[in-house]
Amino acid sequence: MDTFTLVRTEHLNHHGKLFGGQLLKWVDEYAWLAASKDFYGTVLVTRAMDNSEFKYPVPNGTILRFHINRIRTGTTSAAYSVDVFAEMQGYKEERLIFSNRVTFVSVDELGRKTPLGSGTAPD
Repeated sequence: MDTFTLVRTEHLNHHGKLFGGQLLKWVDEYAWLAASKDFYGTVLVTRAMDNSEFKYPVPNGTILRFHINRIRTGTTSAAYSVDVFAEMQGYKEERLIFSNRVTFVSVDELGRKTPLGSGTAPD
């Protein structure tokens, strides 16, 4: 799944570049959306985010592309790779600015691990 967002003024830090916490929020949110589509009707919570290395500063007005791919499915959890590409002024191609792996776990109403759903959406 690919999704896009535009870096705007409210996403910037005190140095005028994309705030890292904002990027992590988007990574978690967009990966959760992909997982929720894969496991329709399952309550999923973020269990872990792996290495967070910000490779380049991202200026205002940059278009970000989030490429999300399921890389592992277990009994109660699923992991997704998230690669973030930036389309920045002055560059002819997108630049990979961030990569991460996000793991979600299926839980019941008491927060206990449960098997992942079938992932079948209703007609």
